[in-house]
Amino acid sequence: MSTFKAFEVTEVADRQFESAVVEKFIADLPAGDVLIEVHYSSLNYKDALSASGNKGVTQNYPHTPGIDAAGVIAESGDSGLAVGQEVIVIGYDLGMNTAGGFGQYVRVPAHWVVPLPDGLSLRESMILGTAGFTAALCLEKLFLNGLDDKTGEVLVTGATGGVGIVAVALLSQLGYRVVASTGKKASHDRLRALGASEILDRSELSESNSKPMVAERWAGAVDVVGGDTLFNVIKSLRYGASVAACGLVQSPMFSASVFPFILRGVNLLGVDSVQLPLSHKKSVWNKLAEEWKLANLDTLATEIGLDDLQDCLQKILAGQAEGRWILNLKR
Repeated sequence: MSTFKAFEVTEVADRQFESAVVEKFIADLPAGDVLIEVHYSSLNYKDALSASGNKGVTQNYPHTPGIDAAGVIAESGDSGLAVGQEVIVIGYDLGMNTAGGFGQYVRVPAHWVVPLPDGLSLRESMILGTAGFTAALCLEKLFLNGLDDKTGEVLVTGATGGVGIVAVALLSQLGYRVVASTGKKASHDRLRALGASEILDRSELSESNSKPMVAERWAGAVDVVGGDTLFNVIKSLRYGASVAACGLVQSPMFSASVFPFILRGVNLLGVDSVQLPLSHKKSVWNKLAEEWKLANLDTLATEIGLDDLQDCLQKILAGQAEGRWILNLKR
């Protein structure tokens, strides 16, 4: 096949963008070691920003977003990656300024490519995608920094989003008592089914509070919200506890006091999945395929096709997304 379908975003005038499903030539893909026929991708907030013309994410248009891709190698210039091999690509520049997983083919450098681990299908890998992978990184950092008391409560903010919902499911499956924070009342039953023992309205954490510390509560936390929510989490961590921060839904900025850090010894752990070394990515994917394999993985996903993308991306920007949207490129 010399052509393929892709979701393409075009700048039609200054700060005006349109999108459509178009036919592209494989020969026009950027240079790279490996050509991959994409079977599945997934939808992330960064994809919605790219599709809306956010120049902080994607500088040049026309462009095909999609920071996640899972498929089969069609051509390879790397001896370690064979034609026909099933692989995953997330992070690096994929879908930002390199044509991404919202097209039926991508061409990428070999050092971006992770072989699909035994225990995961291509579809399952994209139900997780960058969001689920990031949730796993958050847990890994929390465990490395002392989270092992399963009698304490672990907070997950933004619990109905991609990172949050996987974090709730993973923590619960691993035996932790999870408290989920969300503003979506319609999602409460779903979060309880995934293992959340309590659900907080996000307003309880999102309002500014001038107190430098409040009563200790959380044995650990995963925060995808940022802003005042992150500081309210920090000031209510137990002595020596940690929060893994990986998002900015409320704001990329927050005002904080040093008191929780110097009086309670708490930790603010930054989490990045984009530039993570390939060896670390492989180890985390293996963990998600083995000891951290979610029993309820399929219940997290809604499957869509290319024609559904624009509507779903708009819902993400409007804060209406819930769970994981998986894009089937073979539909």
